Amino acid sequence: MSAAKPSGGANPKLRRAARMAVIQALYQMESSSEPSKVVIRQFIDHRFGHEDELGMMRVDEAFFEDIALGTVEFQDNIDTKISEKLPQKWPLRRLDMTLRALLRAASFEIMRRPDIPALVIISEYVSLANQFFDGKEPAMANGILDAIAKSVRAAEFGVIDG
Repeated sequence: MSAAKPSGGANPKLRRAARMAVIQALYQMESSSEPSKVVIRQFIDHRFGHEDELGMMRVDEAFFEDIALGTVEFQDNIDTKISEKLPQKWPLRRLDMTLRALLRAASFEIMRRPDIPALVIISEYVSLANQFFDGKEPAMANGILDAIAKSVRAAEFGVIDG
């Protein structure tokens, strides 16, 4: 599950839509306490469409499922990594549920999808944060994701332990 997968031929628009859907699905899982596989199946069966279906979201379904399932599977590890980057006075549970979902999905990609450059992941999720928030949350997401990426993928950033 969630091993590095080739990103060649991926459609950026469908992947961005999948990331948006993952954030929404993670939010739904947390707010409703529905099992993750049930929520993921609801999204695939009822929210995603194809070119000929008007009003339906088109996404890279395999990418959506990989990120959603992987985020749930590795959530404890992901939450620990995010919490390490938050100020001590701001525990993860204190963050807005949408921001938490966004940080979890992005952190999963940074930590478990080395086939996608960290800077691409950060850029995509900060862009999505700007769609959800008007305040300081996108900058906060950028800082946290940058710190996680530099600790997990130091070589991509030329960071050398001295």
